[in-house]
Amino acid sequence: MSSYKALLQQREQLEQQIQEARKAELSDAVAKVRALVTEYDLTQEDVLPSFYSNYHRHKEIQLTYILKGRGTFMIGNFTHSFEENEIYIVDADEPHMFKTAEDIKDGIHAIHIFFDYEHFKSFLDFPEFDDVKYFLEHINVSKKLDAEHSLTLKEKFIQINSTAGIDRLLSFVKLINFLSKKVDQWTSLYTGIPQKKFSDAEGLRINEIFQYTFQHFGDKISLEDIAAVAHMTPHAFCKYFKKHTRKTYVTFLNEIRIERACKMLIDESSESVSNIAFKTGFNNVVNFNRVFKKITKLSPSEYVQEHRMRD
Repeated sequence: MSSYKALLQQREQLEQQIQEARKAELSDAVAKVRALVTEYDLTQEDVLPSFYSNYHRHKEIQLTYILKGRGTFMIGNFTHSFEENEIYIVDADEPHMFKTAEDIKDGIHAIHIFFDYEHFKSFLDFPEFDDVKYFLEHINVSKKLDAEHSLTLKEKFIQINSTAGIDRLLSFVKLINFLSKKVDQWTSLYTGIPQKKFSDAEGLRINEIFQYTFQHFGDKISLEDIAAVAHMTPHAFCKYFKKHTRKTYVTFLNEIRIERACKMLIDESSESVSNIAFKTGFNNVVNFNRVFKKITKLSPSEYVQEHRMRD
């Protein structure tokens, strides 16, 4: 049987070997990530008249901070207004699009961070990064962080965008570590079952449907009109759209119309409700009021009053 002193020596040697192995693994991981940082910029800054408004997807997870601008964010079966100082996390291969509001005259400004989780796995394979790893592995569906929670992160995004190399990587890991501890403040961008991912061909067809709707929502759009855009019969189109968005085309069209009406009620307060109804594609005020309340849970007058109270 080994003596107590011998066992202590063995333990000391073992701990030393563990430390050396750990250093070697960390050094290898850092070397790999250095190569990745050299190959991939991680960030993209948009300072443009408007966002690139095409429905698209990519293999990287995307983190976007809206510094300036507003409009419509579409992702999968979710349509919602976006505003400045909001953060969005878009899952890998999730079809999405930021569409700038038509009345924006001074452009948009956003910082996007793109990263392929598979490339960073080895760097995060240490106990210190367990929260980060869990957060990235359980994104599942895309999420939004409201302005009230995201303002503290503004400088972190700017810092990541303004640094380079290993400094950028470390700033990025710190950001993800911070976000991983705020999981209760994220809002899922799905109200139901997350939809299946689109193929590239399906994404192009859906994009054509969306673009046509954005351009013509104020007009009378018949089922035959929109089905022709997708090169389908009306019956086939209804099944196709419901399958890929989990909502009917009429529901989608009404969401776009009411979102535009909400902006007009606030920004064009001199306009009457009836004029706004007709400008957004509704043929009568009664139908407009009914759809408005169904989508926003408020009447147009209640919506204006609530918005003014927030301001």
